[in-house]
Parts: sequence; C-alpha cells; structure tokens
Amino acid sequence: MSYLVLARKYRPQSFEDLVGQEHVSRTLANAISSGRVHHAFLFTGARGVGKTSAARIFAKALNCEEGMSPQPCQKCPSCLEITAGQGLDVYEIDGASNTGVDDIRELRDTIRYLPSRSRFKIFIIDEVHMLSINAFNALLKTLEEPPSHAKFIFATTEPHKIPLTILSRCQRFDFRKIALPALIGRLREIARTEEVEISDRSLALVARRGEGSMRDALSTFDQVLAFCGEKVADDEVQGLLGMVDRRLLLEVAEGIVRRDSRRVLDGLRRVDELGHSFRKFCQELVEVFRGLVLVKALEDPGELLEATADELGQLRQLAAEVSLEDLQRAVTLLVKTEAELAGSSFPRLALEMALLRLTHLPPGKEVAVLLRQIEDLGRRLSASASVSSAAPAVQEPEVPVRPEAPQEPGPMLTTETAAAYDVSPPAGQGASVVSDRWPELVRHVRKESPRIGSMLEHGCLVGFDLPRLEVGFAAGSFHLEQMKDAETLQVFQSLAEGFYRQPVKPAILAVDGRSSDGVPPSLAEERRSRETGRKQQLEQEARSHPAVRAAREVLGGEIIEITPIDKEDSREP
Repeated sequence: MSYLVLARKYRPQSFEDLVGQEHVSRTLANAISSGRVHHAFLFTGARGVGKTSAARIFAKALNCEEGMSPQPCQKCPSCLEITAGQGLDVYEIDGASNTGVDDIRELRDTIRYLPSRSRFKIFIIDEVHMLSINAFNALLKTLEEPPSHAKFIFATTEPHKIPLTILSRCQRFDFRKIALPALIGRLREIARTEEVEISDRSLALVARRGEGSMRDALSTFDQVLAFCGEKVADDEVQGLLGMVDRRLLLEVAEGIVRRDSRRVLDGLRRVDELGHSFRKFCQELVEVFRGLVLVKALEDPGELLEATADELGQLRQLAAEVSLEDLQRAVTLLVKTEAELAGSSFPRLALEMALLRLTHLPPGKEVAVLLRQIEDLGRRLSASASVSSAAPAVQEPEVPVRPEAPQEPGPMLTTETAAAYDVSPPAGQGASVVSDRWPELVRHVRKESPRIGSMLEHGCLVGFDLPRLEVGFAAGSFHLEQMKDAETLQVFQSLAEGFYRQPVKPAILAVDGRSSDGVPPSLAEERRSRETGRKQQLEQEARSHPAVRAAREVLGGEIIEITPIDKEDSREP
C-alpha cells in the first residue's frame, strides 16, 4: 500500500476539525441549521489554512443522506465519496487549468441537470482568480440566478483579482493564518497518534516553518519523520530545517539588552560556524525584538505573538530589563541592517557592526520624563527672567580706540625702501601721527577703489605731515608689493588729495610690524582684536546666563558652540 502523506491522512473531516477557523465553522454550521444556505460562497485566505477542506465538509453537510446537518455522519455513501474526492454530484474544478470561457460554458450546461443521487450539485472551483475575464462574464448570469439544486464554492488566495461583479454575488469568508499554539497542539495530537517521540521545542520549530499554514507544517513534519524516524532529536530538526536555535537568538538578544559585546560577538561566531545565513539570522532576531516590544507594551500579547509558554516567560524576563524606547530603536536598526545584508559583500562584518552599535547605544529616556524636565526648565527660566528684569542692564563692551603713537623715533625703515622712494622721516618729526582721520581716509579710498582700500586696511599710518603721507606695510608682504606699483600709488595719491583737498605725497614704507617699535596696529589687526574680545565676553555671558545654567543642570547638556546673533559688520574699520 502506498504511503499517504500526513496532510491528506489528517485532513479535517468535520467543522470541529478545522483548526483556527472557528468563525467560519460556526457561521456555516448555523446557516445549515437554520436553513439559510446561500447559493455562492467565496473562501479566501493564505495557502494551507483549510479553504478546500472546509468546502468539502460543507458539501458533505449539505448532501449527507441522513439529512442536512452541521455534523455529517461520515458513513453514508455520499459522505464517503466526497471524502475520497469521488462524489458524483460534487465537482472540484481547478481554476488554474480551466481558465477559458469554453470550460465555463460546459459547466453551465452541466448545471441545468438535476443531481444524480444527492440533494445538491456542488461546484468547488479552486484558485478561482485564475479564470479569464471572459470566463467570469460567462459565469455571471448563472451565478446570479442559479437553479435551486446548485451551490457554488470558490476558493482563492488572491481575492483582489476577482471582479467586483463576482464578489457581490458571493458570501465571503476570510480564513485566517493559524496561530502557532494551535499548530503546535495539532502537531502534538498527530505525533501522539503516530507514536512519535518529539519535544515541544522541535514541534515549535516545525510549526514556525509552517508560517501559519497547517498543510505546510504537516509537510515539514513529514520531512522530519522521514529523516529522524520515530525518535526526533532537537538538534536533528534544527539542522534539517536550517533554522537558528531559539536559545542562540535569545542569548544574542540578552547580550544586546545587557550591553555585553563579547557575548553578542560569540553568538554571531556560532551562527557562522553552524553555517546559518546571516540575513536569516537577522530576520529571526527582528522577530525576537518584535516579541520583546509586544511583551513590553501589552500585558497579554495573545495571538499577536507566536511564542510558546517557555519562550513567553523568557521574553517577559528580558523585557523587564530594558525600556520600550530602546527596544524600538533596536528594531529600527535591525530592520535597516537586514535590508543592507541582501547586497553586502561582507555580511558578517555588517551584522557585527550593527550589533556592536546596539550594545553601545546610550539608553534612551521616556517622553514623559523629558516632558517633566522641560516643564521644570520652563519654571526655572520664568524665575530667571523675573530676576534678570530686576537686575541692571549689562553694559556693552567698550570698543578699544587706537592710541596715538608716542613721540619717539619712528619705525625702522629698510634702506632699500627709503632709497626707492627717496623718503626719510623729517627732522624732529619722528613718527608723530595724526591718526584720527586715517580710518576715514581708508573708508573713502575703499568706496572709490575697493582693491586699494582693502590693501590699506592691512597697512598703518606711520608718518603724517602733509603733503607727506607715510604708510607702512609688513616687510615682504603681498600688500607692500602691490602698493609699490606705480599705477596703484598714483591712484592712491589722487584719492588722498581729493580727501584732504591739498597736495599729498604718499610714501610706502616697509616696517617690521612690532608694536614695541612704535608701529601702530593696522585696521585689520584692530578689528580682529575687537572681535576676539567681544567673542570672549559673549561666551562668558552666555555660559553664566541663568537660563543656560538651568538647561545644563536639568537636561545634562553640554555647550558645543556659541554663535553671536548680532554680529557686527566685520568690514567696517
């Protein structure tokens, strides 16, 4: 005798046998009991959740020879034929193979005739979304006004592909994915019937591989029994299915929560040694942290969390050690890492860096705590504002005025420069400088000739005895060489004569730039000194401000940078 796979051997034969679809079973049973049976039904849901099985059970309930009942007898010829898939008046049609309009026309011809021996002719069309548009159109009239002896049951995994004209003529039942505990319970019953020794942990691995599908879970169980025999070891199941050990996942998650980098990296090394896919491991780690989030946020996750009782206890214990904000950040980073692993040339390195980042993330603060701190800060700022309004205003820093040069011998001039311009300090004059109008002269020149004006800002007035005007620049500087240019000097002379309204004979001198030698600072140097002093004073005032001190004390912050919002025009000399 040929072997009958578990998915067929333990196929549900009554509404009570449908696992995880109690809402469908109850509705159909009540409809039969009350005699309110519609002529067209649409069963939708994922693969392997019981759509076709429910259609057969419904057919048996309608055609049972002992009468219409939500509990068919399972013994009469009609029930036995439908169970074996050989019912004369139950037509199971594969929508993927019979997609054309001719197939539907043949079906319409068959509908007209009365059933040969049963109460109803029942047409079960699986994967009905595969029918063509013309086939659906050919079915419309029959589906709207079928003969009293005909019932239609459509099954599909993609209801969005079915025309609305068909959907509106059917009663729709949405089959849910089967919860993990229900899958494990059904697998345990089958293992007991088959006299197989298997642990709950292995059953959980098999059920998880089913992903909510009873047929997939039973197919996986068949594979496990073929490999392990009647005694199933946990390690063999894990190796066969290629799934990551839940203990290893929880150990890595525990290392992340407790910020133990060594433990996390050791766990990742074991994943590599066992030959698991790093992307698959990351996906399952995301599921673990999702479970931690649900346990942390909800008192009873219920069906939202697919976990055994032991795993749920471990998740609750681990979730108690970490905040919800930290768990949410971990989920976000892991999801991003999983997407990056798909195209990464160094998956282990990428995953190691992500997990190390998780172990070193600073703990987050709850929003409620931050709000309380901000409210406390607001109260302190209000108190500081009232105190500041009563205090005298802070005086603005005085702008340093460039003093007049002392009446001492002037700056040292190079022999080369003096010879080139045939200038020398007048006898008895020294470096007596009338500097009160020098900034005005520079401003006047800059307005007429910005290039020459910007160079004069880097020079200093070392001699002023009209018509002689001596301007010094640092020896070897760019500005000195530019001002020595005959054309530039001529333009400067013309502008200076226009400013002083008398003849002016400018002289460009080279100075060593040391203030100890009596050389006054240039306008650019004065501006830099003034800005430096102002910046220091602003920083001191900002750091000592009551509002800033309160913010640092309450929020534990640090001052990174201080930027003045009323910065003066740096171009003004």
